[in-house]
Amino acid sequence: MVPTIYNQIDANRRKTFLLMIGFSLFIVLAVYILTRALGYESVGALSFAGLFLVISGLINLSSYYWSDKLVIALSGAQLLEKKDKPELYRAVENVCIAAGIPLPKIYIITDPAPNAFATGRDPNHAAVAVTSGLLERLDDLELEGVVAHELSHIKNYDSRLMSIVVILVGMIVILADMFFRMLWWGKVGDGDRKGSNTIFLLLGVIAAILAPIAANLIKLAISRRREFLADASGALLTRYPEGLAKALIKISQDPNTLKSATNATAHMYIANPFKGKQAKNWLVALFSTHPSVEERVAALRAMTTS
Repeated sequence: MVPTIYNQIDANRRKTFLLMIGFSLFIVLAVYILTRALGYESVGALSFAGLFLVISGLINLSSYYWSDKLVIALSGAQLLEKKDKPELYRAVENVCIAAGIPLPKIYIITDPAPNAFATGRDPNHAAVAVTSGLLERLDDLELEGVVAHELSHIKNYDSRLMSIVVILVGMIVILADMFFRMLWWGKVGDGDRKGSNTIFLLLGVIAAILAPIAANLIKLAISRRREFLADASGALLTRYPEGLAKALIKISQDPNTLKSATNATAHMYIANPFKGKQAKNWLVALFSTHPSVEERVAALRAMTTS
């Protein structure tokens, strides 16, 4: 079967759904093992896990609502008006009409490295930022491809999805840290809780070591899958996959490093902003937030718009 844009989108959504189902089951199992190892009975373990999830959600709620402003501030982006960069505004306006979403705030980062990112919890609270280098290097069709990719992240609620994933990963990391601290100070099984048996204690140690690593790997896999989805969704909006493919090649081949990028924000950009650090072995790919440019370009060029 010829891989059309439509079945590429369906496949990426289906794989994301399966990853999220598997991730949820993994979180429940890991939390249950750790809380049982801490000495809670089965019902108490589930109650503790639920309470911990609520607390983690409340802690991360503020970052969910303010993350867009924080990322914009960290990137050093400046708000644009239409008269400043009319070609960029036209591209964003055209793709927004095709996507059926409101016009986001548009920012520019003064930096020769070509790159871009989108942020915001929903289409009504969104922003798109591009670098000056991106505007200088890309032609109109390539720029439109990049804009369509970023607006697809907004339309697909990727920031919201990844916020949920980060909350779940954070819960596992904090609980594993709590388990080791209590184990170190001899508090496991203390208090009103009944002592944990040897099997759950052993499983708890294994889970506390491996669960945070596994949770982060699943988080990265979801992030990579959403990049493929944004590529396919963007190609559907422009009806021209080659525009984004050429843009990705130009961005990846540019030698400039984006000065304002950090490890905390690098995953938001359309391509890795740290040039020279894109090793292609399977282990590095496993810990990457983005698929390789070669994979993305191959997927785009395999699509048809029929």
